[in-house]
Amino acid sequence: MRVVAALGGNALLRRGQPMTAENQRANVRIAARALRPIALEHDLVLTHGNGPQVGLLALQNAAYRPDEGYPLDVLDAETEGMIGYLLAQELGNLLPSGRAMASILTRIAVDRDDPAFQHPTKPIGPVYESEEAQRLAAERGWAIAPDGPMWRRVVPSPQPRAILEIGVIDLLVREKVIVVCAGGGGIPVVGIPEGGYVGVEAVIDKDYAGALLATLLHADAFLMLTDVDAAYEGWGTPDAQPIRDATPDDLERLEFAAGSMGPKVEAACRFVRANSGFAAIGALADAPKMLRREAGTIVSRRPIAGPSVRSPGRERMRPRTVAAR
Repeated sequence: MRVVAALGGNALLRRGQPMTAENQRANVRIAARALRPIALEHDLVLTHGNGPQVGLLALQNAAYRPDEGYPLDVLDAETEGMIGYLLAQELGNLLPSGRAMASILTRIAVDRDDPAFQHPTKPIGPVYESEEAQRLAAERGWAIAPDGPMWRRVVPSPQPRAILEIGVIDLLVREKVIVVCAGGGGIPVVGIPEGGYVGVEAVIDKDYAGALLATLLHADAFLMLTDVDAAYEGWGTPDAQPIRDATPDDLERLEFAAGSMGPKVEAACRFVRANSGFAAIGALADAPKMLRREAGTIVSRRPIAGPSVRSPGRERMRPRTVAAR
């Protein structure tokens, strides 16, 4: 079975933890133990988040003069390299000697005329007082937006259209290499008139990039591994129920929290509609069970038969807000 597993940010940094190399390595080691059974039995492709890591680099970048700072596509590449190294090393240490792994810096093409470029919404980097935010916006050409009582830089979040390294990734997977790629939504690039590509200041949603990766690789399963056990119907209410089994049409009738569970559900629906495989959303520790369709929220074209996964009542699904912790 060909499996694409997307690790949420919690796989690298628990909420509230200092972002030290030691903490990240310890958390990657936990993720590696959860993924080991899958890696032993299946063809595995890993992708991951990078929000905290890019945020740290953006904070360090702020110490430079405007003409000295590194652009966001370069920061994306730096985090892909660091996280790919940690994942390859820790998972490789748990696998039989000789099992090949590769970390691929992954460029993902977006459309230059994507409406997102006219409406930046993705916050990155540190928070600022209003006066400082306005000054930095003028100096550096940033778009800024309120973040509670403070302000943050915001950048566009265009839709992923093509993965430039997909041929290399597919070749490696066919050779039984475990591949780490498309981290943090990949490195966003746009085509240029004379041919080739150039990086842009943007952040591609990691879940949408993961869905495109799984689709182009014709994966049998697309697992989104996070810090909740499932998507919930009626989250935050006394009637909250985990959604164990759903089709894309079922999920479209519900509302999910933007920026948390919403993109994961949309990514699952995109993958299922484009492929014959299934998607699953759930806890990292449950990854092997999710692959057996015994845990998490399973999204497929048809309801799952059998007692191992039970829906909380498909007839009860109706529009209401569903969120993740």
